[in-house]
Amino acid sequence: MPELPEVETIARMLAPRLIGRRIRRVEIRSRRVLAGDARRLKLLRGRFVREVSRRAKFLLLHLDRGVVAIHLGMTGHLRWNGRAGPHTRAVLVFDRGRLLFDDPRQFGRLEAGDEGPPRRLEKLGPEAQAITPAELARRLAGRRAPIKALLMDQRILAGLGNIYSDEALFRAGIHPKTPGGRLSWDRLERLVRAIRRVLAEAIVAGGSSISDYVNADGEPGWFQFRHRVYRRTGQPCLRCGAPIRRIVIAQRGTHYCPRCQRR
Repeated sequence: MPELPEVETIARMLAPRLIGRRIRRVEIRSRRVLAGDARRLKLLRGRFVREVSRRAKFLLLHLDRGVVAIHLGMTGHLRWNGRAGPHTRAVLVFDRGRLLFDDPRQFGRLEAGDEGPPRRLEKLGPEAQAITPAELARRLAGRRAPIKALLMDQRILAGLGNIYSDEALFRAGIHPKTPGGRLSWDRLERLVRAIRRVLAEAIVAGGSSISDYVNADGEPGWFQFRHRVYRRTGQPCLRCGAPIRRIVIAQRGTHYCPRCQRR
């Protein structure tokens, strides 16, 4: 699933292409990808884009009236001026250019709001890039769940997923099964620094292309070549040489170094 760096990359690419453009029509080719009141999408004709942003893993098109929120799900892509194919689920046609929403597995969602972003975005926690040690400590207080599971909980921290949780925990030297509420202040500070650093580096590299992700021009990201633990099971740790291990936490494959990330 595309995480914060991937969606941020797409937002930055689309902003100069979409801002000021007016929507001519919206073509829906699969109702499965629609969320909220589908009738609102028919009212987008004639509205223009004034801003493109990201909230957690959502891409937001701020219009002169209302907002379009796009979540890519597991296999979704946004392609600028691409050619429609069998997996194209929606097309936003502008006065110049068009944006295609492709999604083979149809777990992604497209939603329009008349007043502002969808209400479900109100339940999201603070942005992972903006979290402070004090705020993270408050949100983890009393939690017995593994820190890996808590980092992926979008109500606690918005934008992190499987890839960058693993990478940040490795850099912070924290075992993924450590109960979140038991992290010391020193470890919290290390974790926050690691989260910010790994996200910043991934954005510069255009995100990680593990299976399906490509940017708005159909190009892959490059941060996967800088992963230190994610999907490196059995390979030597780049820091100490110990074989990277894989376990399952919250039904997600989790990668860590047993020597650098002791419990």
